[in-house]
Amino acid sequence: MTHAPATATPERSRTLLTRARILEAARQQLGRDPDSSLGDIAEAAGVVRRTVYGHFNGRAALMEGLVEDAARALRQALAVPRAPAADAVTELARFVLAVWPVGDRYRILLRLTPQDLGPERVTEVLSPAREMAEAIISRGLRQRVFQTCAPPAVLNRALESYLLGLLECVNSEVWSDDGTGTATAALIAMGVDADSAARCVHGLVRTEGDAA
Repeated sequence: MTHAPATATPERSRTLLTRARILEAARQQLGRDPDSSLGDIAEAAGVVRRTVYGHFNGRAALMEGLVEDAARALRQALAVPRAPAADAVTELARFVLAVWPVGDRYRILLRLTPQDLGPERVTEVLSPAREMAEAIISRGLRQRVFQTCAPPAVLNRALESYLLGLLECVNSEVWSDDGTGTATAALIAMGVDADSAARCVHGLVRTEGDAA
């Protein structure tokens, strides 16, 4: 005898919605003021402070909730099925375009997570992206389309720091981007000619936009 899968009760659904609303308010409020208190976040979420504590027993727990959301979003972005790219240049551009929206949405974590949760947690969250990026870089070096002399692991960390630096520029409001500028910059950093990099990125955006 088979049983239908259990569905969330109305109370459970309300609890999940409230939790999601608190996390969204925290993301936005901390983006405006990284020193916001739980009281400030409660007010932004339209709930009392006690409700926030009912879901998160302190700032560290709230930050962990945001990190979990970011990690889930990153895994989902990396797992989206895509047609295989013939070359590593296109593959790297596609990779950056896929992860940029996640980085842009959760960029406040760049400032807050190391101090609230520690660098080890950042490493854990970024591991799937690091593994994929290093594989792409290794492929590009074998194809000789990336004109660099450092080993893949080193290039991967250097590129990551570069991309995180661009996100920090968005945080500081000295730059804005929809991902195309960052993807182009990533290719150029790997030694791809600037015109070729721009054509690759804009071609991807146009093609995948048409497909969507």
